[in-house]
Amino acid sequence: MVTMSVSRPRLYDALLQAHLARRRQMAFLSGPRQVGKTTSARAAGDAYLSWDDADHRRVLLRGPQAIVEHLGLARLRADRPVLVLDEVHKFRRWRGLVKGLFDTHGADLRVVVTGSARLDAFRRGGDSLMGRYLPYRMHPFSVGEVVDPTLPEGERLVRRPRAISEADWVALSEHGGFPEPFVERDKRFTRRWGDLRRQQLVREDVRDLATIQDLGQLEVLATLLGALSGTQLTYSRLADDVQVSVDTIRRWLTTLVSLHHGFLVRPWFRNVPRSLRKEPKWYLRDWSGVADPGQRAETLVACHLLKAVETWEDLGLGEFKLGYLRDKHKREVDFVVVREGAPWILIEVKHADEALSPTLAYYQERLKAPFAFQLVLQAPFVAADPLARPRSPLVVPARTLLSQLP
Repeated sequence: MVTMSVSRPRLYDALLQAHLARRRQMAFLSGPRQVGKTTSARAAGDAYLSWDDADHRRVLLRGPQAIVEHLGLARLRADRPVLVLDEVHKFRRWRGLVKGLFDTHGADLRVVVTGSARLDAFRRGGDSLMGRYLPYRMHPFSVGEVVDPTLPEGERLVRRPRAISEADWVALSEHGGFPEPFVERDKRFTRRWGDLRRQQLVREDVRDLATIQDLGQLEVLATLLGALSGTQLTYSRLADDVQVSVDTIRRWLTTLVSLHHGFLVRPWFRNVPRSLRKEPKWYLRDWSGVADPGQRAETLVACHLLKAVETWEDLGLGEFKLGYLRDKHKREVDFVVVREGAPWILIEVKHADEALSPTLAYYQERLKAPFAFQLVLQAPFVAADPLARPRSPLVVPARTLLSQLP
């Protein structure tokens, strides 16, 4: 087993530092369980309170003034300290707590709030915190973050290609991007870690955040979804397998997405004749648990593209969406990255096949997308920028393009 330091630099260390230096709003950092939120937040913070700690919970329940007294804010300080509030979304009235803290003491205090669920997932009605926070979404390690954990410069979306080491590439491919298994690089540890993470998500996170009684059936659904990463979901078939209604399957999927177990990619149908419009594709956040090599390759790329799209948006670099293309003639392209409402990059993923898919050219012509790539997971790195200029479909090593993304 390879042993390494867990404290690898993260893109999100730089992101939080930039936010705290420039913005008055609270930073809301959400992401999957065990993705490294607490580590990055505590590295940026001066004080830490966690809802999961009984002593800290007593302070939080007493309200903003008790928090201020606990931090000793009455003492003269040279600058505004940074308070990290970890997992406070598990408190039913957490939004009122952080609103009161910010409104009363925001001039003397900077606040980072972290959560293993989307921090807007269970909001009802209007957003009482509007204008008081900026959200950031944290993802596991990716090729781009491993080779360069800094923020994109200025308005630039992508960087020049940089080679990832063979050891890091194999570790990402086999163990996923979550920090612990990526660093440990031990197959038995990765399996046990993945099983425990899934069990904790269903038995603890769902229990804390949603009123779902049939946790056993929900765990069956989560297990089934583990084999369906990279495929189109048929809700009626899942409902039959789990023995619940289609509406229940939809509701449970919404909960699992909110808790970052996986995500849905929906078909892009604008300007696509006879396009499919309703069938989403499902992807796990942890591709190390996907057994089929083709599905694993597609899931790895899906996670990288989602990270890029959400990071660009969180940094204020524009409006982006991730979709896929499929029509009723079964012509399909795995992904389309949409920029400011228009298709920008089309991507087909292959594990090893470098024979160019003709469907890429069909959809590129139809949608007028500047770029169309067939990413090959097993192809060696090439130090050439495929995004240097628009061109017809091109076979590109996955590790080349993925190294350019945040």
